[in-house]
Amino acid sequence: MEIPTGIKGSKTIKVQEKDTALAHGSGTVEVFATPAMVALMENAAQSSVQPHLPEGYTTVGTEISVKHIKATPLHQQVKAHSELIRTEGKKLSFNIEAHDEQGNIGFGTHTRYIVEMKIFNNPK
Repeated sequence: MEIPTGIKGSKTIKVQEKDTALAHGSGTVEVFATPAMVALMENAAQSSVQPHLPEGYTTVGTEISVKHIKATPLHQQVKAHSELIRTEGKKLSFNIEAHDEQGNIGFGTHTRYIVEMKIFNNPK
């Protein structure tokens, strides 16, 4: 299976209490948590390639490198973007970024691998 490079994805949320550093345990203030930003970025990447996979296949994240450069307060909208920049067999490499209503809040790279769900879920 060959996944074409250039596939773009995006996911948007409105920051709620459950998305804050305080709720994630990654800080003590109610701003958008780095772990929540990472999850949103991964979701944008994963969901962008899923329609291109055969039935019974998915991707799993194996590496992520991000910089979270700006705090986002409660109730602001955050949008994550991904772009598939390289494929090497089952390995997929993405550029990722996130923006709130004022601008860029984070960026980085992400690696995912294509796996067959029945084999991945039932290792021997």
